[in-house]
Amino acid sequence: MKIKTRNFGEIEIEKEKIIIFEEGIPAFEEEKEFIIILNEDKENPFHCLQSINNQDLSFIVINPFEIFSDYDILLPQTAINKLKIEKEEDINIYTIVVIPTDMKKMTTNLLGPIVINTKERLGKQVILDDERYTTKHFIFNQDSKVGGE
Repeated sequence: MKIKTRNFGEIEIEKEKIIIFEEGIPAFEEEKEFIIILNEDKENPFHCLQSINNQDLSFIVINPFEIFSDYDILLPQTAINKLKIEKEEDINIYTIVVIPTDMKKMTTNLLGPIVINTKERLGKQVILDDERYTTKHFIFNQDSKVGGE
């Protein structure tokens, strides 16, 4: 199936890769179907969460575990139930990145990860009850692969 995207033009996707966000994503509740467009460059940790139906709606995402070695979350049981998670290996976790004009001030939302059950193709942005994380966690001020200073 083909979809149109703002950043990649028209692309071919497999229907089996579509992720259903039954509740949408906060502020975009009407959008229910997304796909992850993975960056093939292993040195570049940034991927894209693209709406299937709205070519202008996409989010830059990262796998937070690749950037923040101490990132450790406990998913609420309600999220586990909604996403029908049976095994840890069935999930992928991403966080949404905000890229301002000054790239050194790039942040990611560690408090609200995007959790995807790859087996069931279900996704949800989960808001954690964890004081260690914020919605605007700086990426470049870390000892990380992306660019510690």
